[in-house]
Amino acid sequence: MIEKPAIKVHLRGARVPGFHMLVKPTGATCNLDCSYCFFLSKEMLYPGSRFRMADELLEKYVRQLLEAHSTPQVYLAWQGGEPTLMGLPFFERSIEYVEKYRKPGQTVLHTFQTNGTLIDDAWAAFFKKHDVLIGLSIDGPKAMHDAYRVDKGGQPTFDKVMRGLDALRRHGVEYNTLTTLHAANAEHPAEVYRFLRDECGTKWMQFIPIIERYTDETPEWTSWRDRPLYTQTGTNVTERSITPRQFGEFYIGVFEEWVRRDVGNVYVQLFDATLENWYGEGASLCVYKPTCGTSLAMEHNGDVYSCDHFVEPKHKLGNINETPLIDLVSSPRQRWFGDYKSSSLPKYCKECDVRFACHGGCPKDRFIQTPDGEPGLNYLCAGYKAFFHHVKPAMDEMVRLLKLGRAPAEVMQTYAASESRRAGLPKAFRM
Repeated sequence: MIEKPAIKVHLRGARVPGFHMLVKPTGATCNLDCSYCFFLSKEMLYPGSRFRMADELLEKYVRQLLEAHSTPQVYLAWQGGEPTLMGLPFFERSIEYVEKYRKPGQTVLHTFQTNGTLIDDAWAAFFKKHDVLIGLSIDGPKAMHDAYRVDKGGQPTFDKVMRGLDALRRHGVEYNTLTTLHAANAEHPAEVYRFLRDECGTKWMQFIPIIERYTDETPEWTSWRDRPLYTQTGTNVTERSITPRQFGEFYIGVFEEWVRRDVGNVYVQLFDATLENWYGEGASLCVYKPTCGTSLAMEHNGDVYSCDHFVEPKHKLGNINETPLIDLVSSPRQRWFGDYKSSSLPKYCKECDVRFACHGGCPKDRFIQTPDGEPGLNYLCAGYKAFFHHVKPAMDEMVRLLKLGRAPAEVMQTYAASESRRAGLPKAFRM
């Protein structure tokens, strides 16, 4: 009997069961002022706060996180705001607490999402020493990146990010790139992808669609300072936001470049998740699972929220100073949050031929109506369907290869052979 081969397409190693917590030690505080950043307005949740996690809370969190996991691997994930604003000593202490409370046989994987502008040799040396996986935010070539990613004075940040990236590369730090998709870069898939691959040298890419919602009562804003606390409400989107057409065409454009030369060498998060679902293994990313609720967020004061995208009062689960972390994560309220993704799917989604590939997408984006008027359709639905239908032949072939115990990268040979045959046809017969 041939054993089912493992799909080695995850961003880093084996899948980790349990839950994942994004911790924001500086809250919403950041040294940048990105026009589209929904999270900067979250400072309004904590008026008068210094937005710095206390050392006592840091120790308590690390202890509770490790106690809550019965799995051999645990992620300690830092995000912001901008976590480097806490300074190196804070994260050095986090390593000490991990060693103090880590169970026998328990491995802790450290991840750190940053805008990169403050990364220098000292930071890079620390990341390398402790095998910290970096998620570096960069939106493509200079003009595309600087369109919205500016500092507090409105000045561009591209050059500072690239200096930070150079430090990471000098020290051999492992990094992924996190690229938001918006009006300034969505029409340039090949250029963005080649820049990340060739100029940034990344092997791991994540693309994050910018979808800024607002209501008829809350006018569109220029920057986060012009709006009240951002919540996932409203059916209007800003001009910066990506359109469903752009979303689908961007991913198709990137896929056409990737499937011809980079399978097995460059990893794109959506492509990984799509192959997992196509194979029947089930995606490891919450966006493409039938249910969610295992990816939570914790603020600088210990408040825990159902999801990083829902850091708002009605989705606050409690505080680890008052309730153990494991009780918050496993609470009936959080289970309801996770199950609602599936239970609220409209009929249009349930009958869709590619539902298995997206399961309705992220609940934060499910705010438009289906063709027959039922609410709860994903804003990006048309783009998802275009992408999934486009990649079906390649996904089918990669699944076939996997079931034979062969590498999915062999699909590149299939494409090369097919294009060679097409090149031999008279021009009028080429598709």
